[in-house]
Amino acid sequence: MARVKVCGLTDAADLRAAVEAGADAVGVITEVPVDTPRAVDPANAAELLADVPPFVTATLVTMPETAPRAVELARTVGPDAIQLHGEWTPDEIGFVRAETEAKVLLTVDADEPARAASFDGVVDALVVDSTDESGAGGTGETHDWTATGELATRLTTPVVLAGGLTPENVAAAVQTAEPFAVDVSSGVELTPGRKDHNAVARFVANAGREVAIV
Repeated sequence: MARVKVCGLTDAADLRAAVEAGADAVGVITEVPVDTPRAVDPANAAELLADVPPFVTATLVTMPETAPRAVELARTVGPDAIQLHGEWTPDEIGFVRAETEAKVLLTVDADEPARAASFDGVVDALVVDSTDESGAGGTGETHDWTATGELATRLTTPVVLAGGLTPENVAAAVQTAEPFAVDVSSGVELTPGRKDHNAVARFVANAGREVAIV
């Protein structure tokens, strides 16, 4: 059974629904250079993540311009983990890890396995996603789960599978890629930025189910 992160939460009701459904982690987005209804300002991000109960990982998802700004955001918001998007160097990641108490996750494009491998052991987890030209995830597009599974077997760093996951396909994705965790946002929404609480519950449940793949 893969762990589950529900991302792009914008209000307390959706966050509570994710926790009640059994999500292992929740994600709040702030300071990204793309126009998205799933982003909130840092103050709201801090308020939302402050309500995350023990044993659920409060994750700040962001794409700051510099490593010092990433550290500043982490200190302001106070997450358990910070998930970075964009172009980063191992030295910059090392700086963020050294200057914060948060675990650091890095999002990498599924079509760039060599880049993912270059961060093996540098970050606490790699989020393998279908990213856009800016390096941001959340595109809602699936990728080659088999290739991601093969990548995961070569790395020591845990791999989080993201990109186009829904309650309907997550069981097959988990069985194919065998990731450490799965990450969902748009796949469980009623409208952009608002979660379907029933879909969230089905996603979490289905992430732990086995399916016959033919």
